[in-house]
Amino acid sequence: MHTEDGYIIQECLNGDETAFAFLVDKYKKSVYSLAYTRVNNFHDAQDVTQEVFIRAYKSLKTLKRWDNFMGWLYRITINVCKTWLKLKDRQPDSDFIEDQDAGLLDRNSIASYREKIAHESIQEALDSLPEMYREVLTLRYFGGMNVKEISIFIGISPRTVDRRLKEALTQLKEETLIMMGTAKEQHGLPSTFTFSIAEMVKHVKVHPVSTIKGLPWGLSLATGIFLTIMSFNPQLNPVTMLGSFGGSLLPSESKVLKVGEIPVDITKVSKMSFLSSQQGDGNSNEPSFKQNALFMAPKANVGEWVRKADMPTARTGSASCVLDGKILTFGGSSKLGALTSVEEYDPATDKWTKKQDMPTPKTWHKVCVVNGKVYIIGDMFDRVSILEYDPLKNTWTKKTDMPTPRMLFSSCVIDGMIYVFSGSQGNGAEKSNVDVYNPSKDEWVKKKDMPVAREGATASVVKDKIYIIGGWKPPNQTLNTVEEYDPIKDEWKNKSPIPTARVYHSACVVNDKIYVIGGCDSSDRAFSTVEVYDPAADVWEKIADISEARCFFSAIEFDGKILVAGGSPIFWDVFPNIEPLSSVEEYDTGFKPSQNVESKGKLSTTWGSKKR
Repeated sequence: MHTEDGYIIQECLNGDETAFAFLVDKYKKSVYSLAYTRVNNFHDAQDVTQEVFIRAYKSLKTLKRWDNFMGWLYRITINVCKTWLKLKDRQPDSDFIEDQDAGLLDRNSIASYREKIAHESIQEALDSLPEMYREVLTLRYFGGMNVKEISIFIGISPRTVDRRLKEALTQLKEETLIMMGTAKEQHGLPSTFTFSIAEMVKHVKVHPVSTIKGLPWGLSLATGIFLTIMSFNPQLNPVTMLGSFGGSLLPSESKVLKVGEIPVDITKVSKMSFLSSQQGDGNSNEPSFKQNALFMAPKANVGEWVRKADMPTARTGSASCVLDGKILTFGGSSKLGALTSVEEYDPATDKWTKKQDMPTPKTWHKVCVVNGKVYIIGDMFDRVSILEYDPLKNTWTKKTDMPTPRMLFSSCVIDGMIYVFSGSQGNGAEKSNVDVYNPSKDEWVKKKDMPVAREGATASVVKDKIYIIGGWKPPNQTLNTVEEYDPIKDEWKNKSPIPTARVYHSACVVNDKIYVIGGCDSSDRAFSTVEVYDPAADVWEKIADISEARCFFSAIEFDGKILVAGGSPIFWDVFPNIEPLSSVEEYDTGFKPSQNVESKGKLSTTWGSKKR
């Protein structure tokens, strides 16, 4: 991994439980402060903090994304607080006073009287605030976290943290802040807290993760799998060993970290490759499983999301299309910037292949296919361009620019024409423009504006109508708006709103129903909700969530199935240093489309188009 946390986690998983102390020391104030906002008691918050770190250590091997340790710790803390409060509600309101020494009670009462009054004053002031303000204020003043750290910890944008802090401070008196500072000094975690946790985790067994420097080329796949599994633990039962432990298949290198004042020599591992690992988020005791691309992914049951082979290049903001039965993914962004790379996925073999790069990097663009040619439209930086790719000739051609500069727009294909809706210029001025591109004439025409200007919506075609779903408009409104556009009449109608407002999501059409997947809301955090719209009945229904929350990802339909790939767990523009996703999931709708090409000039399932 490329993060300091990743190095430490690797050491913990390799059997060095003492390394966990560095994570405890780094995050204990944040966890303690958050716990206090939920349990409203310093002593209980300390006990909760201890439980959080013990639970985190026990579940460390289930953490899929090591660079998201802080966010994972946040979710565990919330979960432990909920459990703690439920257990506390079941306990008697007070102990039996007659069983305690009266003199001791008097001395304790006198000694703690002023402290109690101060605590009640602080608590009363905090209770007067909405929870979202109380949370950021406590993390700032009790946890000592800065705006950026708070934003990563609780998964909202820095601008949202800053706004909430300012609004919270306007509602508090100056003396309350002074008392909070005093309480912080009086009720901080004991200096021995980290060492106490370090001693506790020594009794928690974590199976070491071996590092293998690659399998010999001559080994068969079966032999390679067997040796890889057995290297984790030679005593594993061959019948039950799958799905138990993970190991690195990549070479490692050494790096010296400095945590506080202590230099630590920690092994750096480029990336863990798991046979099957539990994905823990602190919300459930039930494990979920990650399938490694080394093995054939399990066959999907109808109505379930199933993990498929990861993309070779983790990316967000990419776009995909179906071409000759294969799924092509173009561009997107990594932590290094916009990409030119093109990768092809074969659903039949569950394998990815690298293809020839695009001539220019693209991200936040759109991809449409018309008459066997691929059209790459716009991107974050070049907001007017359109490129045509001819797969037979393997050539790229620049076409006439869009008349309206824009990014984060939506697009679709109907009757051989490419429709481009709405979008943004990036300055808060959302567009309502509708422009249509005719590939055969290489020209654009303008259509009637959308009723609601927005960015980050999706456009989907069902029976000669286009449906624009969700999106965002300033200053900070995530939309649940659904509008139907009739290209023949050039008219707009409002339809039933989507139950979950969202932006930067994806949508696919299967059997005349629109599957709306993932996205994020005004908090900038992605979610996993999937909802299906039936335009004929104008009704919505919820189906199984995707396994991994994501926004800015590709989603494509093929043969009655939906494939989602890549994306980001949080709004990429706000958190550009967040590692994008490489994970891929497939959903079987149970519908088997006809092999016949549809009439009226529509695209067949073979010549698909990207809809977002």
